[in-house]
Amino acid sequence: MRAKLIVGNWKMNGSRAANEALLKGIVAGLDNARRGSSALCAVCVPTPFLQQCEDVLTGTPLAWGAQDVSMHASGAYTGEVCAKMLTEFGCRYVIVGHSERRAYHREDSALVAKKAQAVLAEGMTPIVCVGETLEQREAGETAQVVAAQLDAVLEALDAASVAKIVVAYEPVWAIGTGRNATPAMAQEVHAQLRAQLKARNAEAAEVVPILYGGSMKPENAKELLAQPDIDGGLIGGAALRAEDFLAIIHAA
Repeated sequence: MRAKLIVGNWKMNGSRAANEALLKGIVAGLDNARRGSSALCAVCVPTPFLQQCEDVLTGTPLAWGAQDVSMHASGAYTGEVCAKMLTEFGCRYVIVGHSERRAYHREDSALVAKKAQAVLAEGMTPIVCVGETLEQREAGETAQVVAAQLDAVLEALDAASVAKIVVAYEPVWAIGTGRNATPAMAQEVHAQLRAQLKARNAEAAEVVPILYGGSMKPENAKELLAQPDIDGGLIGGAALRAEDFLAIIHAA
């Protein structure tokens, strides 16, 4: 069975003092939350706080990572951060293709694929985000949209590399809107994504975690995580509160 994976995405939140309290609070409660399970957990934080994560989390079960990366290895790209730099801070995961990057920075799927390649080249794990907007869902385009987003990445990777990614489905219409996908709705899309992985690499499809990123909270985590193809969560707001984040890890 695939181990459950819970990843907190802090987005553009945090301060040194608040981070220390949050990280130490999570670590202090991890043993009880996991209770001997094989569930994995991590936080993806703003780049300025990666050093703090390395200082506080080294030697603990809580991994850490970044929220974005450049497709370039180095060069005249002011403001960008390359994958090699992230490895110097002990990053294990890097989020690529988050819906906010696609919407606010006009990142297309071809760019997301190049970023995933850059992350893999440095030995880290890309968390590849896919998902549809409300307009796309209401137009019946969910399957088509997420398939195209994932295919762009799968086609850029060799079969062995496919087994080294994490996929996250985030229905954009269910993030911070008060609207939620039912567990059955989420499972339907996760099953489709699993089938896509299987078509590319059947062995990879059995090991690649597919996370749900549609406002998972302590109240709905258990039911969502009980679905056969939901292997964990990409957690937004609830990841900023140690008690809530730990409750989701416990549900996993």
